[in-house]
Amino acid sequence: MSSERKPLSIRELLMPALGAVLLLIGVGVGSVVEKGQLDYSAQMKRHGGDVLDLGSNGRPDAGEQGFMVRVVGALQVVEAPLDKQFNQQTDQPVLIRHVQMFQWRELQYGGAPTYEMDWQDHPIDSSHFQRPEGHTNPDKFPLESAQFDAGLVRLNGFVLAPALVHALTGSAPVTPNLRNLPSNLAASFSLYDNSLVTSVVPSRPQLGDLRVAWEAVPVQAVTIVAKVDGNKLVPSGDATDGVGFAVQSGEMPLSEIFSDSPLPPEYSWLKRVLALLLAALGATMLVRWHYQRVDLILAPGIAMLVIGAVDAVLWLGNDNSFAAAWAALAVLGAALTIWRVRALMVVT
Repeated sequence: MSSERKPLSIRELLMPALGAVLLLIGVGVGSVVEKGQLDYSAQMKRHGGDVLDLGSNGRPDAGEQGFMVRVVGALQVVEAPLDKQFNQQTDQPVLIRHVQMFQWRELQYGGAPTYEMDWQDHPIDSSHFQRPEGHTNPDKFPLESAQFDAGLVRLNGFVLAPALVHALTGSAPVTPNLRNLPSNLAASFSLYDNSLVTSVVPSRPQLGDLRVAWEAVPVQAVTIVAKVDGNKLVPSGDATDGVGFAVQSGEMPLSEIFSDSPLPPEYSWLKRVLALLLAALGATMLVRWHYQRVDLILAPGIAMLVIGAVDAVLWLGNDNSFAAAWAALAVLGAALTIWRVRALMVVT
């Protein structure tokens, strides 16, 4: 007489079903965390890579070599900028020379053109005027506007690369020092309204007169994102945006500096632990249903195997170090699973 196996009741199927759901939820939570980290890392690679946020406590450290960092602090000028041609200097990080010429310009508001002279920072080609006669401008400037950067600027012990110094922003007027002018220029320029002018009567400039003024980027608190190279902050050569650094006045968070990038995932490791716990709980219910006992090694082993394998695949080709770490977890989980399954088979 043969006995037929009774079909499982709904109550008996509830445990494995719930276990499978919890295992899948754990895998899903883990995948969402890694996908968020992947998206963030992919976007940050445009700017040079993931950023270590050192804040105002950032100092040169061997453990930061090669990393992108965010550093906040006040600038310190060690070697001041110098305009050699005019022998003008400031104790600020950047000195900027502005050169203007008094020239004719053409104005037209629908009717016949009118002409007036005014200070302009670039040569105006009067040959294109509708009435060039009597309104001829000089062909070019005898002097050029220029920017002069400090030779050495520090931020919290870091030395700023020239590109970072050149990118500093801000403006403060600089009064030229007549006593420092070379003799050939001192004979041509006089001080008027915080500028040097070549006008015989400074209040009445004539065609072709020059006006030279200076401004400085002031010493200030800044936020800089750049790559650590020794004791220097330098642009990243790996940035696909072609810049590889960011310079902002004041204290600025990463979310505002790189507004095109997603926010870094919060509590990533806590969520990863939660994913493993959920998967382990689901595996525990499946093991309990199958073997009629709870195994505190087999269930975590299954959780590590499944989550480690899925996350390793997600990272593969994006960041092989992360992929290797998750693959190692999967291998450990597989080893524990095989060992415990064999042990339980012997027992039964």
